[in-house]
Amino acid sequence: MTSKQIHNLEKLTGTQVIDRERLILNIFYSRATTTEARLQIELAEIKYEMPRIRENAKLASGSERAGKGGMGVYIVDVKFRDLKRRMSFIKEKLADAHQKRELYHQQRLKARMPVISLIGYTSSGKTTLFNLLTSENKETSSSLFTTLSTTTRWLKINNRDIGRGGSDKEVLLIDTVGFISRLPHYMTDAFKSTLEESLAADLILLLIDASEEIENIRIKYESFWDVLDELKVDKSKVFVILSKYDIVMNSKQIEEIANDLKLSNRITISSKTGYGISKLKAIIGNHTHIVSDRLA
Repeated sequence: MTSKQIHNLEKLTGTQVIDRERLILNIFYSRATTTEARLQIELAEIKYEMPRIRENAKLASGSERAGKGGMGVYIVDVKFRDLKRRMSFIKEKLADAHQKRELYHQQRLKARMPVISLIGYTSSGKTTLFNLLTSENKETSSSLFTTLSTTTRWLKINNRDIGRGGSDKEVLLIDTVGFISRLPHYMTDAFKSTLEESLAADLILLLIDASEEIENIRIKYESFWDVLDELKVDKSKVFVILSKYDIVMNSKQIEEIANDLKLSNRITISSKTGYGISKLKAIIGNHTHIVSDRLA
């Protein structure tokens, strides 16, 4: 929706009108809890605003007018320069944050610590599963965008529970920002650094809400693989989890989803009832031993 269309709708209805992208940004702001998340959102907003500055200026004044500086300097040009300076500053701060994460990643490699990440679309149940596995108490909600930054916690794998001998293993489990359908490319770019951290894990657990319509599931699943291709992620690290079995309670529907997505390896779970969680821990545990052997 263009600025002119929004302007005309506001005149017609006598109320404020916002487009889908502006709505997503507003919700992002209300959910952001870390400095990096706020910077990522501000970067996305700048990219949202820049194409609209000139049109908004024309709508507000009827035509472009010279700014206080004179000499052919227009208000819109001043605004452009201010936004570009702010964008450069934000990118520097995000680059610093990326370097710190890379340092942490190298430290984990030296400590031979396997990393597992939870990935999925918003409201797929990532944080609920994260809380269950780590005994954490992160906020969960049916609302979108509850998680906008990564959280990392220890996860202890009891070898006796998975039929292995030797000492128990510890891994790092990451919960991160959820994917969003039809997200504009500039917003994906703003959160790319956060996604890269999770997608660099040794094992990526992709959660899919099995209670949704198969068509919606297919669209999200294909979109997820598009992001993986863009970020050049090793797809062999991805393991699919069909979540919310407590809502579905239908093995036939689960098989239809698996067949539709051509899933050869997957597991069905319910974080609320505990269904499939023991099997999931065994999968994590077995993979952890493989990673530990590789890092040794």
